[in-house]
Amino acid sequence: MTKMQITYRGVVHPWHCDIMGHMNVVWYVSKFDEASWQFASMLGLNNSYFMKKHMGIAALQQNITYKSEIVAGSTVTVRSGVLEMKEKIVRFIHEMRNDTTGEVAAIMVLTAVHFNTRKRKSCPFPKDILKRGRSLIVSYNVEL
Repeated sequence: MTKMQITYRGVVHPWHCDIMGHMNVVWYVSKFDEASWQFASMLGLNNSYFMKKHMGIAALQQNITYKSEIVAGSTVTVRSGVLEMKEKIVRFIHEMRNDTTGEVAAIMVLTAVHFNTRKRKSCPFPKDILKRGRSLIVSYNVEL
């Protein structure tokens, strides 16, 4: 098993917070989305691959567990890893931590499908991407 990879670092701005004074859920999703694209690129699923091969990935399911509040001025880091990589499906995890406290703020488990953008049908990942993805498998006790 490998370590989770850093896929996002950022700050919580005041406009990310809701009337209760903590980061609103829309911004968790936004930061996790940025981490998802960074992680996909680490697997070889980047814009160049998508355009040249007429391939894409699409989210099938996202589950977020909120663990602790994050307030304006906090810095956060998201680390990501593969939980499972099948022929056409990848399931990965993002863990967002508050850099000041070290606490886990939220966890997202995302399942995505690899598909042909012309045919609009799922298709197998290339062998090199499967190998790279499987090399990034992590052991993580997910409690959703």
